[in-house]
Amino acid sequence: MDIEQKQAEHIDYFVKQASNLKGSALANVIVEATSHPALFAFSEILSVPSVIELEGTENDIFLGLLRMFAYGTWSEYKSDASRLPQLVPEQVLKLKQLTVLTLAEANKVLPYDTLMHEMDVTNVRELEDFLINDCMYVGIVRGKLDQLRRCFEVQFAAGRDLRPGQLGGMIRTLSNWLSTSENLLVSIQEKIKWADSMSEMDKKHKKEVEERIDEVKKTLSVKADLDHRGHEEISSELGGVMDYEEDRSRSKRRRHPIVRGDRDKEENLG
Repeated sequence: MDIEQKQAEHIDYFVKQASNLKGSALANVIVEATSHPALFAFSEILSVPSVIELEGTENDIFLGLLRMFAYGTWSEYKSDASRLPQLVPEQVLKLKQLTVLTLAEANKVLPYDTLMHEMDVTNVRELEDFLINDCMYVGIVRGKLDQLRRCFEVQFAAGRDLRPGQLGGMIRTLSNWLSTSENLLVSIQEKIKWADSMSEMDKKHKKEVEERIDEVKKTLSVKADLDHRGHEEISSELGGVMDYEEDRSRSKRRRHPIVRGDRDKEENLG
């Protein structure tokens, strides 16, 4: 069972208890709630009508005590201790645990010196035991103890109750974040459109290049074919000339035959 579910069960129990009581009878419920080892949220109890009615009465100090556990820290309690009930050891431990959560809201790296000052701890060993046994094992924070750098690196911290007026600040922060996110989204969409446009241009250019290459190939093919035909025609003409000359030579030999007997007569006459 996770810490949120445990919180819900404990809160429901104390809200029902407070709803059925009034006045001084609420003091014990408030002390029990602020001492409970697994309860770290108190705004729902603060919203119970009978608890709100403690304002301005002789039991007002218990309302102040409940508010301290909802929003305050150990050092703040010490500053207002004269106007609040004295704490039992379980409440002291609880308020110190809540103080760690408050510090973790603002910074994810908590120096040992800051923690020791806020917790009234005198040495590193005591601080580390507190962080391990009373914070990390309980499940309200997760992180890493860095002895070399003397700091606690926060990876997770449970949330605390919102202080009065803090909700407005959170809404403004979230509104600014939303506006920034929307602007970033518009910018991303514009870049996507630009990338798509460039992609289409690249495809078009590639297609044009491929078509041009095909045209050049066709032109070269036609030229090669014409050259080949030209060579064949020239060869044919040369062959015809050669045949003609040979025919003429043969014709001459046929028109002037030399008879051996005649040649002998000519030699004897000479």
